[in-house]
Parts: sequence; C-alpha cells; structure tokens
Amino acid sequence: MKQFIDFIPLLLFFIVFKLDPRAVELFGQTYQFGGIFSATAVLIASSVLVYGGLLIQQRKLEKSQWLTLVACLVFGSLTLAFHSETFLKWKAPVVNWLFALAFIGSHFIGDKPLIQRMMGHAITLPDAIWVRLNLAWIVFFIFSGAANLFVAFTFQSIWVDFKVFGSLGMTLLFMVGQGLYLARHLHDTDAASPPSENKD
Repeated sequence: MKQFIDFIPLLLFFIVFKLDPRAVELFGQTYQFGGIFSATAVLIASSVLVYGGLLIQQRKLEKSQWLTLVACLVFGSLTLAFHSETFLKWKAPVVNWLFALAFIGSHFIGDKPLIQRMMGHAITLPDAIWVRLNLAWIVFFIFSGAANLFVAFTFQSIWVDFKVFGSLGMTLLFMVGQGLYLARHLHDTDAASPPSENKD
C-alpha cells in the first residue's frame, strides 16, 4: 500500500494537466488553472499535504518518501521558476536512479541488502534469494528511470500519460512478479524447515 501513496499527488497532477486552461480567481488574484504549470503547482501542494499528513500521523517518513518529497519540491519549483517543463521531465528518472543507487550501495554498505532490511522482519529467505531480489529492484529502477527519460524527450505528447499510468503499470507488474517469485521460494523454505516436535 505504501508504494501507491506516491501516486496520489501524481494522479492529481494528471487530472489538472488534462483540464483545458481556464482563469480561476483565488484570494482576489486570478490564476490560470489547467495545463502543465498549474498541474505542477498542484503536484507540489498535494505532495506536501500527503507526506505532511503521514509525518503527523506516523511521526516519521521513510527515506524513500523524503526523497520523493524533496525531488518533487526541487524539480517542481525549478519548473515553475523557469517556466520550463524540462526540469519536471527529469524528476522521475533522477528519483528512480537514486533509488537504484541506494539498492546498489546496500551490497557494499552494511551486512544486508536493502530489500532484506525493508522486508526481512516479515519474511525469512536464504541470503542468496535476498541478493537476487535486491538485484531485481536495481534493474527495475534503472529501467523505469530510462523508460521515463526516453518517453519524456521522445514522445512529448504522451509523456505525462506515461509518467502516471506507465509508471503505475510497471510498478504493478513488478510487484506481481516479485510476489510470484517470493511465493515460490517461501514454499521451498517451508518445505525445507524441519517439523516442530509435538510435546503433548
């Protein structure tokens, strides 16, 4: 569920982006609502609200959530300040590649791959499986970043659609694949475990 909280501001961004630009009066000022720049403003505001609400509720944010929020503030603010969507097009690739770097770094820093640190409290797997799973996340983030970058600068008419639904689709497919992979190895782990003794 946590993985999809990140898509709430993105969906709001998509909705506003698709609106025909119109003048909206707010606090005595007239603003243009609809299109890339007002959608970017909504993305920033909704990200602050969503992650701010999580911070108040949970008293903390995960590192990935901090990274997503900071990236949204930085790239979104640059987009509005320079009135150029190019900055926003780099947000998804950069965030994905930073996640990939974090997973890569966990092979060299610390005693466990990052995915094991995240999920190890819930499931037990052999070390070799954790390593493979961590490598799979690295490949996923590198591919996702490259796909976002390619579409953003090659198919400019659909890059927002891909940013929302392409990213969501890739994430869903990867999560399903991970679930199937884990189910197979969890079954193998259970079968290999010695039966508990009956002490009655």
